[in-house]
Formats: sequence, structure tokens, C-alpha cells
Amino acid sequence: MPIRLKKLIGMFLLVALVIVYALVASIFAVARLSESGALVQFLFFLFSGLLWVLPAMGIIKWLMLEPRSKS
Repeated sequence: MPIRLKKLIGMFLLVALVIVYALVASIFAVARLSESGALVQFLFFLFSGLLWVLPAMGIIKWLMLEPRSKS
């Protein structure tokens, strides 16, 4: 796969990840945390704010892989 195409796909994947993750986390927070205390809300937003990094690291690691040599 050409490196430029790989970077384009990776960029779209990262943007889609952030948008979908933010929507899902927000919907969950509104549905489940509206009656919770401040500490529970803080812990949820702390955890969910850091959790998106794991799939993003996977995408970035895929982007950094060297292309296979044609043999």
C-alpha cells in the first residue's frame, strides 16, 4: 500500500474514532450520570478522556509500520 494512501486512511480513521467516541461517551454520560455525584462524574470523564488513546495508539502504530518489501 502506498504510504500516502495509508496516511490518508489513518487520518480518516483517527477523525472517525474521535467523533464516534465523543458521541458515545457523551450519550452514556447524559443517560447514566445525570443523577450521580461530582466524584463519579469526575472519575468517568477522567477515565473516558484517557481511554480513547488506546485505539488511537493502535491506528498510529499501524501507520508507523514499514511497508512490506516486494520479493
